[in-house]
Amino acid sequence: MGNFCQKHCACLKPYIPCLFFRREGEQDEKVGQVFPNLAVVRHDFQAGQNDRDNKIKGRPLPPLPEQHLVNICKFVALFDYEARTEEDLSFRAGDKLQVLDASQEGWWYARLLLPTESVYSHHKLQGFVPANYIAADQSIEAEPWYFGPLKRADAERQLSYPGNGAGAFLIRESESLKGEYSLSVFDGVSVKHYRIRKQDERGFFLTIRKTFQTLHEFVDYYSKNSDGLCMVLGKPCIKVQIPSTFDLSYKTVDQWEIDRKSLKLVKKLGSGQFGEVWEGLWNNTTPVAIKTLKPGSMNSKDFLREAQIMKNLRHPKLIQLYAVCSLEDPIYIITELMRYGSLLEYLQKDAGSKIFLQHQVDMAAQVASGMAYLESQNYIHRDLAARNVLVGEHNVYKVADFGLARVFKVENENIYEVRNETKLPVKWTAPEAIRYNKFSIKSDVWSFGILLFEIITYGEVPYAGKCFYLKNDALRMTHKKS
Repeated sequence: MGNFCQKHCACLKPYIPCLFFRREGEQDEKVGQVFPNLAVVRHDFQAGQNDRDNKIKGRPLPPLPEQHLVNICKFVALFDYEARTEEDLSFRAGDKLQVLDASQEGWWYARLLLPTESVYSHHKLQGFVPANYIAADQSIEAEPWYFGPLKRADAERQLSYPGNGAGAFLIRESESLKGEYSLSVFDGVSVKHYRIRKQDERGFFLTIRKTFQTLHEFVDYYSKNSDGLCMVLGKPCIKVQIPSTFDLSYKTVDQWEIDRKSLKLVKKLGSGQFGEVWEGLWNNTTPVAIKTLKPGSMNSKDFLREAQIMKNLRHPKLIQLYAVCSLEDPIYIITELMRYGSLLEYLQKDAGSKIFLQHQVDMAAQVASGMAYLESQNYIHRDLAARNVLVGEHNVYKVADFGLARVFKVENENIYEVRNETKLPVKWTAPEAIRYNKFSIKSDVWSFGILLFEIITYGEVPYAGKCFYLKNDALRMTHKKS
């Protein structure tokens, strides 16, 4: 990631200088190196070594001072994090850190910057941290009111959480205009949205008569003056949704086969055609979901293909794969844990009685967001249904079990052809897919329509009392015989 930023993101240099600092002839800092001073890194180069480097490179090195001052990359923690492995670093929201190595995608090596009198006196001070849990100090990403690329519907849902009073607000990236922002404010009853415009010379503004050079100035002003808003800005929206980390740890980013002895099955959540789903613990620290494969119920290569697909697809509305155990039976697939199980059971149980139309619309919108991402990646789900949507805390819904999907590119039409032994969920499958055994994004849209029926009817079976059969290559429907 560091190399990518150095090559393509030069605009970040004033904010994250440690990503860009590399002196001619200098090797990358070793992971885990302890620097004796927080503000100064001393580089001592032997003349003989420099000469050898010059001969190898065929060009002279620029003159180096005895000491080279390196800008400290100060970051602030956005969320609490408890170490999962001995190499990890625990921290609390608000802690300040210095990034020592940002080359590992998703996991950076950092050290805590502590005051003299600290509660961390016996605490480990260096280790790996999830990169999406920290932000450059004094950047807008570090502000409690900044929520990044958040959709309008998600902003409304988060501002409606208990604990957010009138005046709660957040700033997010504009969905329609790249480089601009939107302000969302909860007035105690509903959420109002305002476009924050930007001009190079005038800065940020809601109306041209009042402009600001930075978003910090913008927030400071409207925290004291309504000036066209529904009300004065109050406290920032509470961040209750903690993001998923990039894999279980930095070790599993590239090598995701893990030892099954590191897993503990805690509670059985359900069972299906191919196996069981358990709530479990990895390394006795991290709650995970563990999906097992019944021996003989499915080709192990198909199961591992599911894992490979899930590993490469990352979206807030898709279940994230962490690791697999595939060297012996039963095969395990380890994913993030969604505590409330499938959407189908959620709708049918007591929780369904507390769900109203606005919640149902939100469910559908979140699923549609995940499915739109799958389409953008040229994948099809092929088995979208309420049973394959999982429910998490704070009304979060994510699409699961898209592993039987396949990359599909056939001339100008994106199609997946099913093998003969594959079973089809007929009531959720588009007629042309059943007839010709070929799937496309259009057949996923059909399945999404059936999912909408499940949501609006609180989990009723589609086409209840009906059965289907093929006759003269056409799909027929009839009543079941009692």
